[in-house]
Amino acid sequence: MQEDLSDLPAAIEEVSKLMGIRGFTGSLSDAAFASDALRIEVTGPTGLQLSVVDLPGLISVSNEEQSEAGVEAVHAMVRSYLQSTRAIILGVVQASNDVANQGIIKIAREYDQDGQRTIGIITKPDLINTGTEDRLAKIAKNQDSIKLKLGFFLLKNPSPAEIKGLGAKLSRAELEMNFFSSPAWKAQDLDTTRVGIENLKVFLREVLDEHLERELPKVTVEIRRLLALKEEELEAIGPERRSLGDIRSFMTNLSMRYYTLAQAALEVNYHSSDVQFFEKKNGTRLRSLVHQQNGQFAEVMRSRGHKRKVVDDPHSETNGTSNDMNAQLMVTKDEMITWIQHIRGRELPGNYNHVLLTELFYEQSSPWRKIAEDHVSKVIDCVCKWVLQAFFRLFSKDRLRRDLTMLCQERLDKCRVHAFEELHKILLAEKRHPITYNHCYSTTFRKPAMTPKNWF
Repeated sequence: MQEDLSDLPAAIEEVSKLMGIRGFTGSLSDAAFASDALRIEVTGPTGLQLSVVDLPGLISVSNEEQSEAGVEAVHAMVRSYLQSTRAIILGVVQASNDVANQGIIKIAREYDQDGQRTIGIITKPDLINTGTEDRLAKIAKNQDSIKLKLGFFLLKNPSPAEIKGLGAKLSRAELEMNFFSSPAWKAQDLDTTRVGIENLKVFLREVLDEHLERELPKVTVEIRRLLALKEEELEAIGPERRSLGDIRSFMTNLSMRYYTLAQAALEVNYHSSDVQFFEKKNGTRLRSLVHQQNGQFAEVMRSRGHKRKVVDDPHSETNGTSNDMNAQLMVTKDEMITWIQHIRGRELPGNYNHVLLTELFYEQSSPWRKIAEDHVSKVIDCVCKWVLQAFFRLFSKDRLRRDLTMLCQERLDKCRVHAFEELHKILLAEKRHPITYNHCYSTTFRKPAMTPKNWF
């Protein structure tokens, strides 16, 4: 903490070295700008209750000293500040440059379309050619093609010679007003309230008061939102846990909250527990996701569950690749009959081999294993993702969430193994000889067999 600003240049130089800014590090390869900000707090009885951010000037074209990446970085930095509705934009332009071509005015209009927080600042009027004061005065009076709702201010910094010669007798404001009191400027009929740093201070206070009045309701809403968010985080952290009993109580409470969340997800009771969690559109409604997977599984089984599909024109249908053992084959009715004839054994004419149905079922159901395994994997993935989302919702501490995730992941891996074991048991049963006690089977089978044309 400094009592005065005499040490400020040394502090700026030291910070610039730490930021790696070219011109302070001794290396020409360093960047000319840094995304970090040097924050200087000035306290005192006459201090203004505001923050002033001095942004770098916009660069239009890259050159040897400034790369294209540096140009883009400056533009990104300027835009990041100007897009905030709480910021008052002081668009500083040099009097010797064409105001219409100043990039800061264009960007300010982009983010402040109503013009309620943009003030134009024209500096260095002493650098313009003699006799061109009327052009600059027209801009300062907001009568040029470039107009701002809050207008422009005309400022002039004292030159080193003025500070050295008259600085001991006159203040900065007096030196500035002496310049604009010269005949060349006095003839321009300038609005005196729009000239000089002191008038700018007064105007800024008024603009700041009006701006605060407009933005205060938004700030209040933002504060309440952040306060509610922090209260939720504190509630998630829970009370202080000093003893083993406190830890057990905390873990029991977490497990009950997780159980309630899981029950709501399984029972499709999304409005009974943590409505915000189930309102997300990223897979928190577990039962709905499983239903979708079941529907897709049923459709795949219906359309591609049989190894051979009888079609009129096999060439018009898409066959699987030759490398895919479970690819569906498109065959004609004659080809299907030819394949069935390969199963004939010692049965009498008009009868069929008792292993026909077994082999036919085994062959036609061969894709079931891959389809079922894919379905089980997808359902398990849905469950695992849901568990992770529930943990992120319930556990605010990264370490606690990470440790519990590791423990639950071990259990989920075991559940995955058990699920596939059960699936393989079902598939194993499907490979056995088919048998049925449904009386409709024999009746249905005998009807077409009564007609000679249906004999095989």
